[in-house]
Order: sequence, then C-alpha cells, then structure tokens
Amino acid sequence: MDPRFYSVSLLLLLSTLSSVSIGQFPTAHIIKEWVEQMQKELITLADTSSGVQDLIQIYHNHRTQFSVESNNARELVSTAAGNIEKLLANRSQALKKLATEAERFQMYHVWRDDSEADKLVYYNSKDDLNQTSENNRYIPDDFHIDPDFKRLVSYNTTGVHIPTDIYEGSTIILNELNWTEALEDVFRKNKEEDPSLLWQVFGSATGLARYFPASPWIDSSNSADKIDLYDVRRRPWYIQGAASPKDMLILVDASGSVSGLTLKLIRTSVSKMLETLSDDDYVNVVYFNDKATHAACFENLVQANVRNKRILKEAVQRITAKGITNYRAGFELAFSQLAQMNVSRANCNKIIMLFTDGGEEKAEEIFLKYNPKQAVRIFTFSVGQHNYDKGPIQWMACANKGYYYEIPSIGAIRLNTQEYLDVLGRPMVKADKRAKQVQWTNVYLDALELGLVITGTLPVFNKTNTGSKKSQNQLILGVMAIDVSLEDIKRLTPRFTFGPNGYYFAIDPNGYVLLHPNLQPLTAKFDEPVTLDFLDAELENEIKVEIRQKMIDGQKGNYSIHTLVKSQDERYIDHGLRMYTFTPVMGTDYSLALVLPQYSLHYIRATISDTITQAKFSESLMADKFDEYGYTFIAPREYCKDLKPPDKNKNNSEFLKEFNDYIDTKTPNNPMCNVELVNRLLLDAGITSDLIKVWKENELQHGVSARFVATDGGITRVYPKSAGQYWKEDAETYESSFYKRSLDNDLYIFTPTPYLAKGNATDDSVLVSRAVELTIDDIILKPAVVGVKLDISAWMASFINTTRRTNCNDEICGCQRNDVYVDCVILDDGGFLVMANRDEYIDQIGRFFGAIDPVLMVNLVNSSLFTFKKTFDYQSLCKPESESKAAAGLRSVYVPTIADILNFGWWTTAAAWSILQQLLVSITFPNFLEAADVDDELSDAVLKEVCITEQTQYFFETKETSFRGTVDCENCSRIFHAEKLPKTNLVFIIADAKHTCLSCDAKPLIQDEQQSDGPDPCELAQNPRYRKGPTVCFDNNEHEADPDCGGASSLSPSLCLMSDPLCPSD
Repeated sequence: MDPRFYSVSLLLLLSTLSSVSIGQFPTAHIIKEWVEQMQKELITLADTSSGVQDLIQIYHNHRTQFSVESNNARELVSTAAGNIEKLLANRSQALKKLATEAERFQMYHVWRDDSEADKLVYYNSKDDLNQTSENNRYIPDDFHIDPDFKRLVSYNTTGVHIPTDIYEGSTIILNELNWTEALEDVFRKNKEEDPSLLWQVFGSATGLARYFPASPWIDSSNSADKIDLYDVRRRPWYIQGAASPKDMLILVDASGSVSGLTLKLIRTSVSKMLETLSDDDYVNVVYFNDKATHAACFENLVQANVRNKRILKEAVQRITAKGITNYRAGFELAFSQLAQMNVSRANCNKIIMLFTDGGEEKAEEIFLKYNPKQAVRIFTFSVGQHNYDKGPIQWMACANKGYYYEIPSIGAIRLNTQEYLDVLGRPMVKADKRAKQVQWTNVYLDALELGLVITGTLPVFNKTNTGSKKSQNQLILGVMAIDVSLEDIKRLTPRFTFGPNGYYFAIDPNGYVLLHPNLQPLTAKFDEPVTLDFLDAELENEIKVEIRQKMIDGQKGNYSIHTLVKSQDERYIDHGLRMYTFTPVMGTDYSLALVLPQYSLHYIRATISDTITQAKFSESLMADKFDEYGYTFIAPREYCKDLKPPDKNKNNSEFLKEFNDYIDTKTPNNPMCNVELVNRLLLDAGITSDLIKVWKENELQHGVSARFVATDGGITRVYPKSAGQYWKEDAETYESSFYKRSLDNDLYIFTPTPYLAKGNATDDSVLVSRAVELTIDDIILKPAVVGVKLDISAWMASFINTTRRTNCNDEICGCQRNDVYVDCVILDDGGFLVMANRDEYIDQIGRFFGAIDPVLMVNLVNSSLFTFKKTFDYQSLCKPESESKAAAGLRSVYVPTIADILNFGWWTTAAAWSILQQLLVSITFPNFLEAADVDDELSDAVLKEVCITEQTQYFFETKETSFRGTVDCENCSRIFHAEKLPKTNLVFIIADAKHTCLSCDAKPLIQDEQQSDGPDPCELAQNPRYRKGPTVCFDNNEHEADPDCGGASSLSPSLCLMSDPLCPSD
C-alpha cells in the first residue's frame, strides 16, 4: 500500500482526537515532581541569597539596643479618642465664643444708610493681589506663605467673600460688613490662645463670608477666566449648621401648561434644590398631571447622598409635560411619602417643595385632611413668565408655615432655591440655648486648599427685639465655623508602632469614614463631596456590618475576625486575621477604631539614646556610602517638626540628605524630633548595614540580579547600588504593596512588575519577598522583609530545564521553549503571569492571564483554583462626558430673556447683578467660554470628575494544591493540570497549547479598573445601610410669629440685596 496513505490516515486520526497533544499528557505524579523541584530551587535560592536567617541572628545580636513593647488596643484607642475629644472640645469653646460675640455685635449694631456704610474699608479676597487699592477696598501688604495653611495669609485682617450674584454695594451687605468687622478681634484672640487653630469663618445668611486669617480667594497660579460660583450657603457645613435635617418631598407640576422654557426652568430649579441637601437629609421627587408618579425608581424617601441625588436629577430631566393639573393627586402621594414610618428617614423637618406655573385650585381639603396642624411645611415656587393667578399657590405656602417664591427666569434659581433654609431655622432660633449645640460635619475638601477637613458649626441668631418686625428675632444670621484638618487628627492617632497593616479609622453617624488609610480622594475640586462608607473602604462582611452599626450607636467593642484584605496596589486579595477595637469620641457623633493584625500586638522600641551609637548607625545612611551599604531609601515621615517630609515628586535621596544634615547638626534627641521614630530608623539602619556586610561576603548567585531589605522603621536598602537606581517600590514601607503582603502571608511572595500595555514592555525581573519572623521571649515579631530580584532570562532557562525529560518515549518531554504542543506557565495568586515557556508570553509577564488565555483562565476559576471578587472604587477620577461646544452652550452664564429685560421687577433682583457681573467677566476675559479647552497642564485632579470604577481581584479559592481538568470547545479540547508551589504564592500550569484549540470563545477577561455605574441605587434604596441622625431635632413650628411667607406680603432677602430703598432699616 502507498506509504502516503498511512501519513494521510494518521493526520486524519490526530485531527479527531479529543486532545491535540503529541504524546501522552504528563501524569499528576510527574508534574508534582517538577513542582517540588521548582519549589526547592526557588526557595533555596531566595533563602540563601536574601540572608533571612542571617538577619534573624543580627536582630538577636542587637538585642541590647531595643526592647519589645506591647500594643494594648483598648488603651491605645481610648487614649487616641480622648485626645481627639480634647482637640474638638477646644475648637468648640472657640466656636461658642465667636457665636456669642457675633450675636452681641449684631444686636448693638445701628443700621446705616449708604453714605455712612460706604466708608467701610475691607479686603475683598477676590481682588487681584497686583491691583491698586481703591474706594473702600484694600490689599493687605503683609501676605506671607504660612506653613500651616501652605498659602498666602495675613493675620492682621480678615478676608471677605461675596458671591458673584450678590451686589456688594447693597445696603444690607454694607451693614453686614460693618458689624462683622468686629469679629476680627475675636478671631485673632482665639488664634493667640490656640495657635493651632485653622480657618475661622462666619457664613452669613446673605451669602457674605468673613474668614480669618485673610487669604486670596483664588491662587494667582490658577486660571482667571473662570467665574466664581462659590456661595457659602451651599457649603455642606453651612447647610448642616443652619437647620436640622430634612425630609423633603419635591413635587413637580408636569401638566400640559408646563412646557418649553417653564419646564426647563423647573428641571434646573429641582437640580439646584437637590444640591442644598446633605447626607443627613432624605428626599424624593414626585411629578403629577392627571395622576402622580415617582420621578425615579425610588418608592420612598432616600438618603440625599451623591448617587441618589444624581439618579433624581437624571429622572427630572426625563419628565415631560402633558395632561391636566391634578393638585389633589400630587399632594396625596407627597403626604403619603412623608407619612411612611417603616423606612429610613431623617424624622425631622417634613417639607414639600411644589414647583408649578400656577393654578386656580387651592386644594384646601387636602391640607385639612393631611396637614391640619401644619406639621409639614409647604414651599411653593411659581416658575416661568405667565399670567396665571399666583394667589392659590401663595396661599398654600402661607397656610402651611412655608414660603412662596417666584422664579421668572434662570437668574433667580440659585438664590430662591436656598432661602428656604431661613424658614427652617426659625425653630432653632426659638429653641435658643437648646439649639446652641456644636455639630461636626462629614469630611469634605476645604475650598481654600487646606485638604480634607471636618468643621464644627454653630448657628448665630438675630437677638434684635426692636423695630416694626417683631419676628425679626426668629431669623438666623448665619453659621459660625471652625475647621479641623484631618492631618491634625492623624497626628493624634500615630500608627508607626502598629506595623504597615495596623491602622486607626473613624466614622461618623452616616457610616462614612473621616479617617482611614483608604480614604484618598484624588479630586482637587472642593465642590465634589468626599463620602466613603466604611463598608466600601474595606471588603465588606457580616461582622463588619455589625461593627459599623455598633460604632454608629456609640458603643465600645472588640472583635477578632478573619477577613479579606485588598492589597495596597489593589491587584490582590489576601486572607488576614484582624482585631477591631473601637470606642466613641465623647462630645461628638464620631467613633474611633484601631485595627491590628496578630503580629502587631507587639513592636520593637529602639533604646539607643547615646549619640555615639546613633552617629555610627546614621553614618551608613550617607549617600557616599551607597557602594558599601547599598542604595538606601528612608520612609518620608515627619521625623522632626522642622523637617518636613517630601511630596511624592521629590527625589528620596534629597530627603535622605536633608535628614542626614539635620541629624548631624541637631542630633536625634532634639526636642523638635519624634525621638522614638528617629531612633527606630537609626536602629534599623544599623541592623540592615550588618546584613549588607553578610551579603558582601557571598557573591550574587546565578539568576539573582539584586537583594533588598526593608523594615518597619522605614529603611530600604537595595544591593548592589546599581540595582537601587532602578528601584520602583514605595520608600514608605507602610504603603508598599509587596511589604504589606509579605507580612500577611507566611510564604515567599512573588510579585511581577505590572504589565505596561501601552509600551508592551515589562521589567526584566520578578520581586521575591518574605517577612522576617523573629521570636523573642515567646513573642512573634515581623519587623522586616527581605528578598531578591530574579532575572527572568535565567529563571526561564532553569524553569525549562527542571521539566526536561530525556527518556520521554510517547510522553510530552517537559516544558520545552516555545513548545508547539504545550503551554507551561507560572501564575501568582492574583492570576498574573510570572513565568512561561514561550517567548511571546515572557514579554507579557505581569499581565493578567485572563487577557492572555481567557478560556483556560475561566476553567481555572471553574475548577476552584481561583475565585474572584468584584470591588468598587468610589474615589476614582474619569474624564467628563464630552459634549460639543454648540451643544454645551454657556455652562456657567445664563442669558436673560427679552421678557426679563423689559420687566422692571427683574432689574431689581440679584439676577440682574449676576448678569452684569458675568458679562463684565466675559468682556475682561473673552476666552472663558473655552475654559474646557485651556490649560492642558492642569492636573487630572482638576480636569477630571469623581466617578465609580469597578475592578475584579482574583485569588486562590481553597488550600487544595492540585487541579486537573479539560477545556471543552466545539470540536476540540485541551487538558490542563495546575499544581501550587508550596511555601510560595505561585501555581504551575501545564496545558495543551492555546493555538491547538481555537474554537472556544476567547473574549479577554477584564481585571483592570473600568468605569462603572456602581451597585444599583434602586436596589440599595430598598435595603439602605444603617445610619443615625442627630439626637435632637428642631422643627417645632407652633406659635411662629413670623407672618412673612413671601410674595406680595414682603420682600425677599434677594430683593433687599438689590433694591436698597425698599429694605427695612430698623
């Protein structure tokens, strides 16, 4: 028979085999032998090269130079909470003094007319520093960069900020400037008594803000072509201080008469109204025509957090106008929403906000039925230019302890959607001393670049009892505030004895963290909220839900739990044992917790107080000693008060030089220094320098490109020096991902350099690290991490050689380089490629394997080798959604309609001044409309918006070591076997080559961060997280004497700010 027949038959036979391997797939026994050999070689190489046993002995040799101290969690958290309590109590006393004096100053203030008040001299903080002082404004000549504020300040005066749409020459503003000027002396005295005080601010109900010390509102380096839209009354601290929490139902008229411009005005008005709410408030939006309907998916009031407000804003934009006006249906649904008792809500200040174009119906019977005691305030807004009778909707407000407003054009929206706070403040004024309780806010970004702060607030009341308006003493003058930087709180919660995986965190009554190592907002926009729930800052489990609730309730407690821990670089998930100890911060609604792993219950305390030893150890940190002791990095910590740690862009060697110069001239025992922190650094410098000496006695083994040691004390040494020049790991060991992972795992941790997709390049080495486990007096400590960098080329050769078989006969002959039939790879516990037998894969080391061989990765998950967890990051930054300039229009500028201009009433409102101000700006800075296109050098923190991203972390699901299976595709299959390498975080996988079976769906698995909408807010609203509102609510509106409910009966504050002759002068 023709031999060619046999060849063709053989090929046909091979093509029909279920597995396309040439030769028998290796048995489990053979693969285990390979893995054992790999593991033995790797561990031996890492052990001998890193000198882990040598370092343990060196620690014992230095035993006389340190003691072992214990971290008593209960004592530590109690002491820290007490220190925070004392700090906030001091701020509260200063705040009360300011509020008391402000009320006294205003009470004795004599109202002045224009000519007298215009003689005032003040610093308008929006004035250009280079302009010449004129009229009643001046520029302080003693501005200097202050180390606490990190910006220009003057302690000889206050700064004044007036919103763009408020006329600063109006009588009411000038009188406000007059009496608030006296606050300067109180501000200054507070600062003298407590030099650590930061911003002290009075935010007026008129929109004026006076703050100390004075500082330019906009930094001179910022772009000048943007309109200042800041209004103190819309800041979270003002909203919280001006009124108790609110249960707000926004009721939107969507009948056929509400169309065109009126509907657009209503949509914008509702959006601006939502911006006046904070996380302490609850809200929902209902629209009505023939019948009433929920605008969004929320069937009851929901917390007014960022995501819920965004959902409601988007829902309002979808409302269309049709049908008739059925007030009955609308108010019935509104009252039923506010009457619900089995849902989470503020339980305070029930209010309905009606936005309509007017109507003939008063709906009296509805209010008699549902609101006989006016427990629900009704605020009504007549929107648009029309000839409808405004009497009925004005009556609704006046008969229900509310207020009536008119929004004829877009210029009136900002002011008229925030002035309801004045009405809600009446019960607080009536309560007087009972309402004088300092409230502390959620964490937020300071508008004057102080970073993350919390603010203590106290309302300031009008104590005037004279004049024709007897109700004048029911007005809130404004809110007094004092900031506390989170950096100050961090100083009271030092963590450098806990090790990198121990930390403090604190939460507020909403469950939001104000202190947590994962609270790291990237945005620089102060109007972006900073709200990160504790359960989003960490990986949630049932016990953490319980811990969170107990902390919110102000309880003390202690839990020891097994939990999943996300790595610092967010690529991995580890299993860790953590002890949570928590206690309330008395005098506040905050609660503080301390989290410690088991190995952080004790720590090393250096006892090298003699200068000779200190000098000896510090000598090894000199840059000219790098050849001898390796390239050295020190953690950028605040070792001394007058030695500021560098920012992330500064070269660590510069900071090391500054540290050495400081220690050399002032000694480590300088009273300005944290002696324990400095001595621990010097001790570790001495200990690690001894390890370097051991390394120098033993040449680098083949396959090792560098050796390194890093310590809790903040020392990192890389040997030889040449390798240190390319060291990319974080010099702060408390923020180093490989370091923290090494402590949590009693393994050798292999960490490939993250794959750089853009450059399609990778580092030529893999980091191998292990924690040093030191036992002293039966106490286990982990004070350092040692390791090596493996050369990839050398490791690949060893990897292939380990699996080579000479007498393979009909079996696969190991993992040959670029083998046609089998793929051999080593993955780490996150599913990232660490080693392979293919050159094309070697170039992708550090890449997620699901992007390389997605079909095999899916099967590794299905076989329970890997599992995964999807997590959300609520602090990410994303590019804003693009829109054309034509579509975008004037984002920050509104244009009056012809009807506006012809209407005399419009010219007497703040809207006119806003138009004038903004037109002047547009003339002066004609390019401001292209603001989105200018200044390409601005950072992402300014240009991008806060968004949610989703990331998937993979990790080993079980402790099983062997996994075997088959990848089944349409007309072919692939056998695979996975075997974990003991004492490492690696798994070896051999499989039929990917290219031999391509009929499976090969859609890549995505592990990287992707922009996301986050969890479904509609589902979350059905089962909201536990929170607790303020213990005291001020919403009793009985016996209110103020007949003022808007409309023709009186002038609104906005009108007073423009039309001076019409304002009361008593």
